[in-house]
Amino acid sequence: MAGKRQRLTQRRKSCGYTQETFAESLRVDRTTVQRWERGEVDPQPHQRPRIAKILGIAPEEFDALLEPDTPKLCALNGRKGEDLALAIRELSQHLVALDNELDGLPIADTAARSFKKVHRRLGEGDYDHKAEHDVQAAAAELAEVAGWALFDAEEQAAARRLNQEALLLARLSGDREIELLILQNMAMQAGWVGRPREELAIARAVIEQGRISPRVEAIFRLREARGLAGTGQEREAVRTFDRARSLLQDGERRDDPPWAWWVTTDELDGQLGSTFQEAGQWKRGIPYLQQAVQQKAGAKVGYRSISAARLLGCYLEEHAWRDAERLAESIVPSIGETSSARTLGLLSSTANRGKSVRTAPSNLRDALHRIDSMMQEDPCEI
Repeated sequence: MAGKRQRLTQRRKSCGYTQETFAESLRVDRTTVQRWERGEVDPQPHQRPRIAKILGIAPEEFDALLEPDTPKLCALNGRKGEDLALAIRELSQHLVALDNELDGLPIADTAARSFKKVHRRLGEGDYDHKAEHDVQAAAAELAEVAGWALFDAEEQAAARRLNQEALLLARLSGDREIELLILQNMAMQAGWVGRPREELAIARAVIEQGRISPRVEAIFRLREARGLAGTGQEREAVRTFDRARSLLQDGERRDDPPWAWWVTTDELDGQLGSTFQEAGQWKRGIPYLQQAVQQKAGAKVGYRSISAARLLGCYLEEHAWRDAERLAESIVPSIGETSSARTLGLLSSTANRGKSVRTAPSNLRDALHRIDSMMQEDPCEI
């Protein structure tokens, strides 16, 4: 991703267009406009003259709007109204970018402390109340980012608190889109900490309410499937995964929320492969986890290494020694850059199990020892 294009966004707004009306004028989906403004893709050459005309600029000036924003610190001090909401959102976007960089950079502490500062200002009323809903919505996004980061750092009690704060703020602001993302995170965390019935209940509550796009329904079907698998309903879980896959075939739509960019077949494959791995059906899980590791669907996420850890476990259980050795060797260089405590925990337990298998080739056991020793090293050592 090249980075946010705030100049393009600001020019659109100054011309009086929402993302939806801008998309309608260009006869494209709203999600296409979102991806332009997030810097994920560029407009096609044949689209650029029309975009420039609508925005009231010369065609040769259009390229300047596509330049990524210069990274900057998002100062919250001194901001009061819409500018405070903008600063909070910029901070959230920078944190998400860091989380998806390489194998994810550690953002949990920064995100949590940043939200604590925003939370204090909300409690004290230190902002322009004309922009109250906008500030609350921006704060909900920041709390969601902090909740996710704490979850991935295995700070589960703190993550649950932040998710609850995020949900309250989303509902106070009336921001249904971010509310759905927070509910997804809450369901995911419930499943991870061994509360599959809670995961299932959250997913079904959202689905039964309706008013969600097929892409959003797909992610809640994934959560439903994981909840079903966790409660021993594996056959029904597989059928629910199939239903989620069919929903993704509809592609992007205008009513997809901006956060839905990561809801891809890669995500589905990773979740399905994880379900088979946890159920001891390692051979069935391997092809899905292989697809998730490759990430061919286009959305690159920082937590992709968790699928690699699960895939390594499947290879070891199936005695696929050569595949396991190749994968282990590929994992070693990135361990020092991996901040996900969930991933590192899975890798550690998998490597320790594999080292104890006497029938495993010596080269593989050596690679597993390197994984284990790399995780003991000081991450600040270079």
